[in-house]
Amino acid sequence: MTTLEAQIHDKSKCAAGLKAAAAILEKWGASVEQATAILRISRSTYARAKRRDPEWQVSLDKDQFTRISLVLNIHAALRVIFDNPENLYGFMAMANHNTYFHSRSPLQIISNGGILALYDTFRHLDSLRGAQW
Repeated sequence: MTTLEAQIHDKSKCAAGLKAAAAILEKWGASVEQATAILRISRSTYARAKRRDPEWQVSLDKDQFTRISLVLNIHAALRVIFDNPENLYGFMAMANHNTYFHSRSPLQIISNGGILALYDTFRHLDSLRGAQW
């Protein structure tokens, strides 16, 4: 079993990651529909993650685990790029005129474009911070 597979089978680690991603998406201003699409989870699982129950555990598949990782990595990139909370949490909901975003917000792109859009958005933001991943 690989390290990633072991982590996916650890329900408490999955729950911790999902709770963190849900908190970040909420701060970005994502709707429930956007958040569930980005993470590819049900509305009920998202609601449970937002409750932050310390006893709650969840099983995730590799795709869901990867999506959580990308949300956390996008947040890490934004923390390097922006010093102020307004931009740190507001950037993802702002229309962006950069060629990659074409006047859409990054949140629109990642909620409508699947895992590749999530990955491409991460790579774009990571390049702005100097691609230190």
